[in-house]
Amino acid sequence: MPGDAHIGEAWLLSDRNEHTSLVANGPLQGQSLRQLLERWPQPVMGRLAGRFRRFPLLLKFLDAREFLSVQVHPSDTQRDYLPPGESGKTEAWIVMESGPSSLIFAGLKRDTTADQLRRAVAQRRVPDHLASFCPTSGDCVLLHAGTVHSMGALVAFEVQQNSDVTFRLDDWNRIDTRTGQARALQIEEAFACIDFTRGPVSPVTPEPEESADGGRERLVRCDQFGVWRMRSCSPFTVGAADTPRVLVCLDGMGDLQYQDGNYPMARGDVMLLPATLGACAFQPRDSVNLLEISLPEHAFVPGHPLH
Repeated sequence: MPGDAHIGEAWLLSDRNEHTSLVANGPLQGQSLRQLLERWPQPVMGRLAGRFRRFPLLLKFLDAREFLSVQVHPSDTQRDYLPPGESGKTEAWIVMESGPSSLIFAGLKRDTTADQLRRAVAQRRVPDHLASFCPTSGDCVLLHAGTVHSMGALVAFEVQQNSDVTFRLDDWNRIDTRTGQARALQIEEAFACIDFTRGPVSPVTPEPEESADGGRERLVRCDQFGVWRMRSCSPFTVGAADTPRVLVCLDGMGDLQYQDGNYPMARGDVMLLPATLGACAFQPRDSVNLLEISLPEHAFVPGHPLH
């Protein structure tokens, strides 16, 4: 978890060449996520086995004490702006810590045109055309590919497509202390990827789900992933038949119960539930704030059955 040090990002679950997550404990300790998918595709992925070249999601904690650059990501269909093997990047943020100066920029103000935004880039007034709101802890924001965005003075959890393609539109006139230069912007690429039909983006409205467990709500429903949140003191069910799920503990503690074993989770822990587990019981210790994340059903890059 982000602590007193300014670490920027912590990649929690990653299957990328530059960083692949390792199993933390148990008989498979030290095995990489890539190795799990290659050696046991069916037990891990279930009915999704063989559909993806790599694990399709990337999970992070973001410690945004300074504002992120104003940026945009391409969609799966914008092949001219995706390096080989990359997908587009739709993402969602769940705010974990916020304060009086916290701010999220999400989408353009209504009726902003490309010409207006180009003039703002030239005048270094891009934020004037960005929609924004002051977030509170627990807010969830879904940022579809093509949405201009930034945030600052907060800590958030992020789930995204497994992509690292980012185009900067503005960087707050910052100078990189290592180089003494401003970081590069990708103005033309950003403009090509911006969805100018998408106006301001607000926090999602959670959808309570009827279940015997209670306390379960859906935060995100999109083609790229699904996110549910459980805030409960009582036992509840996680996981699903023949498909993997990912658990992320945002606060509190609890135990995943499977067969005769208890597998503890605490704040900041991430657990991949292989498809072979199916539904399992989760027992909070006092209380827990837990996310459950589902994977996409299909690979999305046109002309590339696996990505």
